Amino acid sequence: MASQIPECFYRVSVKALICDNQNRFLLVKEDNGFWELPGGGLDFGESPIEGLKREIWEEMKLNTTYISAQPSYFFTIKNHNNIYIANAMYEVQLESLDFQPTSECMEIGFFSSPEVYKELKVFPNVLAFAKLFEKESLDRSSKI
Repeated sequence: MASQIPECFYRVSVKALICDNQNRFLLVKEDNGFWELPGGGLDFGESPIEGLKREIWEEMKLNTTYISAQPSYFFTIKNHNNIYIANAMYEVQLESLDFQPTSECMEIGFFSSPEVYKELKVFPNVLAFAKLFEKESLDRSSKI
């Protein structure tokens, strides 16, 4: 199968960056016990905004009130299936956090990067994002 995939192929995943007032980011716990960033794979022909609205509704049954026009983060990583994923993370605001559990979202929580490293079972993209988020937070605080 790998020979059928073009060399430049990446699965594109749109993810929501939802932060609280303590500069922690939202993760969702899937039914497999892993914590993940909200969002998912972009469908063919779908815009990132449409994809995020759809994914958040499918995962949590929540409505978005704001999605940034451009991603705040963009990074690539090999996922747990050893497939390269391009992650585009957009700042998102939700109507509420009163989610309805689904197999993709059994629980939600806000976490700091150190909490992600030490306490959670997460996918590789969550670890990669936590490192980027922590580095940017440190860079911002050193400029103040």
